[in-house]
Amino acid sequence: MAPKETVVTSNNNSKGSACESLTNSASPAKANGQAKSYREENALPGKKSVVIAYVLWLVGGIFGLHHLYLHRDRHAFVWWCSLGGYLGIGWFSELFLIPEYVRDANEDPQFLKVFVAKLQAYPRPPYSAKRFLGQIMIGYLFGQLFSSAIPQAITAGIDFGWLHWCIPIFVSLGIWTVGNIGRESGVLWQCLIGAMVAYPSRYFIYDETYSLLLTSLVSALVFDTFSKQWRRTPPRRRGPTERTLKLGAAICIYFSLWGSVVLFNGTIRDDDGGEVPIHEALQNFLASAWWTDLKQALYDTYTYAQHHGWYETWREVFESMDVDGERNAYKVLGVSATASQADITAAYRKLSKENHPDKVKDEALRPAAHQRFIEIQQAYSVLSKIKSSRRRKNKQFKADDAIEL
Repeated sequence: MAPKETVVTSNNNSKGSACESLTNSASPAKANGQAKSYREENALPGKKSVVIAYVLWLVGGIFGLHHLYLHRDRHAFVWWCSLGGYLGIGWFSELFLIPEYVRDANEDPQFLKVFVAKLQAYPRPPYSAKRFLGQIMIGYLFGQLFSSAIPQAITAGIDFGWLHWCIPIFVSLGIWTVGNIGRESGVLWQCLIGAMVAYPSRYFIYDETYSLLLTSLVSALVFDTFSKQWRRTPPRRRGPTERTLKLGAAICIYFSLWGSVVLFNGTIRDDDGGEVPIHEALQNFLASAWWTDLKQALYDTYTYAQHHGWYETWREVFESMDVDGERNAYKVLGVSATASQADITAAYRKLSKENHPDKVKDEALRPAAHQRFIEIQQAYSVLSKIKSSRRRKNKQFKADDAIEL
């Protein structure tokens, strides 16, 4: 038997089962003597905690962390894009709304009773100034971001100016996203038509700020008037993988738009005070000698690793970094890497006498001489410790070799 779907109705006796999730009324069928596995499609998750929701609201609410916890993914994405509803304004306004959000997520009977009463009183969701203003703001944000991401100059021989006609799509996406948060829903195409109708005002209103704001306002009005309705059936409970993929895809698109803004329309100042587009600066960097040398060094390292192994390559890289200061110490004392301890000591005594600060009569040169004297002492100390450590290891190795089994 097919599963039954229970929807919210306006019957007065529907308090207990008004917003029940989709359930299956038949027991699992058996075939070939084996019972087929059965899974409830829309089983409610574990109960959400008001305390945990408030903690998440406090520590990560500006990025929508508490909405993720309550399975309000659209709300979380909007908060993440706008930093808590335009720099935390929406985040702070939720201070007293968290308990209601938790009751909604838990399908609390008292919440459902109030919701059914709204359905009985209003055939369509009533006007909400907070939601309407949020739609306008997010629609404007998405439209402005896409507009800023369009390359202003001809890039790779292509004029991307025609992409301006896609701005209404992003405006309506913002309107639709906010309009589908919570227990309200609506279709996309109606607010998209409203945005397309209003967008040509850019040819009469030359300030893009006002023309884009008008486009967002008209789109929100169309959604509020013709599209929005009650979400009578509980939203389908998606698994962590599906939620992560959808939210991750939306975040990647959002980041790609910001990347386009910076890459194609961003500029940096050069030494002469002029502005250089970032994409040109990047091309110049990739053609520079520094990047060419670095690329060649990386290729040589990879080739060396293919013949000698990654362990040997890492050992060579580690030694070339001179983390223990041995190479620099040899350079300071002016001795070779094969010098004995006696040679190192002799070089140290000679340089210490020649560069002693007391021999410098000019007060202006004395700080430099003092610094040079300290470098000589430090170099001698480094090499002495290394030589001593190696001697101990060699003695231990010889002692182990002398053991007869």
